Amino acid sequence: MWKALTKNKYVGRTFIQPTQKQRLNAVKLKLNANRPLIEGKSVVMVDDSIVRGTTSGKIVQLLKDAGAKAVHVCISSPPVMNPCYYGIDTSARKELIASTKNEEEIRKYIKADSLHYISMEGLRKSLSVLHPDDMCYACFNAAYPDKAEDVIRQGTKFLFDLGC
Repeated sequence: MWKALTKNKYVGRTFIQPTQKQRLNAVKLKLNANRPLIEGKSVVMVDDSIVRGTTSGKIVQLLKDAGAKAVHVCISSPPVMNPCYYGIDTSARKELIASTKNEEEIRKYIKADSLHYISMEGLRKSLSVLHPDDMCYACFNAAYPDKAEDVIRQGTKFLFDLGC
């Protein structure tokens, strides 16, 4: 099977890199476009999420540089608007693109021809066999279980007191 994009298996998740410069460099190394498969075509790019917009924007540009006449982006999660305190290393809220920009502003920022997110209802329906009521959606809706914000604040104060 021919692939429009090939991924470098030695580059991991780019959104967790500590600096913007490192994230941009990792994205450049992560993917390569197959121009003959892309050139002159409208492309639909499907991704799991948009965190800061760095990776999505670079992929859209990569596809356009390879000759795509249009790039439509479909995201299989609602907009990530809040940090996750339960194991996913995401930024402070202000660094998450969906916390400061609406869908149209994000579309322009990543330079996509269109941008579509799954709705919260659509996400919950897609998880029906996994008991959607037992899932955490805090990064999408800020409804943190178990008073996570209080736990994080206490942990941050503790680390600050230690000089970290």
